[in-house]
Amino acid sequence: MGHAIESERAMEYNKDKVDEMVLALLYLTSSHGRFGTRAWKGMDWEAMDRLYNKGYIGNPKTKALSVVLTEEGEKLSKELFYRYFEVKE
Repeated sequence: MGHAIESERAMEYNKDKVDEMVLALLYLTSSHGRFGTRAWKGMDWEAMDRLYNKGYIGNPKTKALSVVLTEEGEKLSKELFYRYFEVKE
């Protein structure tokens, strides 16, 4: 079973599209509170690191179960969620 996971990780894929989808899904689990917008961080760690490096989220390498979305990340996560999941208002 471990071998299958290793071979999947070695496959080539569009990491920017994965990052967009992860960011869109962060919108789904986000909430706005006194300390800003936070989302559960149960996503792929590599994608979370890339989103952090792109400036969309705070550092995901903390003990907290959630991650802070930056102002830009919050705006983009909503935009991507609505676009990819065809939200009707």
